[in-house]
Amino acid sequence: MTEPAVPVALPATIEIVRGPWRDVWDQFKVHRGAVLGMTVISILVLFVLLGPFVWRVDGTFVNPDAVKMIMTRNKPPSTEFPLGTDQLGRDMLARLMAGGRVSIAVGLFAMAISVGFGTLVGVSAGYFRRLDGPLMRLTDLFLALPLLPLLLVMVMLFRDSLSGLFGPEAGTFLLIVFAIGMTSWMQSARIVRGEVLALKEREFVLAARSIGTPPRRIVLRHILPNVVSPIMVAATLEIAAAIITESALSFLGLGFPPDFPTWGRLLFDGVEYMQLYPLRVILPGLAISLTVLSVNYVGDGLRDALDPRLRGR
Repeated sequence: MTEPAVPVALPATIEIVRGPWRDVWDQFKVHRGAVLGMTVISILVLFVLLGPFVWRVDGTFVNPDAVKMIMTRNKPPSTEFPLGTDQLGRDMLARLMAGGRVSIAVGLFAMAISVGFGTLVGVSAGYFRRLDGPLMRLTDLFLALPLLPLLLVMVMLFRDSLSGLFGPEAGTFLLIVFAIGMTSWMQSARIVRGEVLALKEREFVLAARSIGTPPRRIVLRHILPNVVSPIMVAATLEIAAAIITESALSFLGLGFPPDFPTWGRLLFDGVEYMQLYPLRVILPGLAISLTVLSVNYVGDGLRDALDPRLRGR
């Protein structure tokens, strides 16, 4: 005969297992500047993405009737034009939304190129000893080059050819994104290299190497997941740097075409009328400043949240 099963007493409470990302989020919420920066960035993104669905005005439209264009240009803020118009009668609110989409897109794509190439160089230099010297000397060479003059030369040399291949807007966008991305990867490479140099001497990497794991698999399975934290912090800072660089190029008149608004281009167009209509310079300048400052605060909060030694401070 079989003995009756003895009932097992269940614990009164079940402990919920917390994942590492839950701890990161809890630490991130403590950083007031990071939360405020995330809120401001969310508002700006909603403004530039969802705003055109509410305010359906073409920011590049110029009235072909000369009389009507003269009557609508340089208008102050009103119910018809909440932020006024420019010297050609174009709505400034619509141009601010369109310029924000381009500036943020430039920041994101340039960041992807910069962080991606910097991570590749940093991992290769940190893990493979033979590549460390040449890659770091290449990094030092790029760090020694003056960034803005190099960008100006690249834009002057390749803008016309790319505009002929892809069109003025797409060609200029590809050129500026690639130029900014390929001239700002050095910081990411140095950060990732330092992390990889420390990680490749850890026990789990030595154990994987001792059982014959190929280097490619070690890098993909053991090295890269452990350098995600500094890469994410570097990515947020690269977005801010890319937006500032694009704004500087557009402000110098070497960025996008005049009928393709960006925040930097709006600054360039408004400088001539700054004394008479200061709002044209204040609005795009404020948008750039808020975006860059908020991204920097978010990067600061991510750095504190992703570093286990700083949690709980």
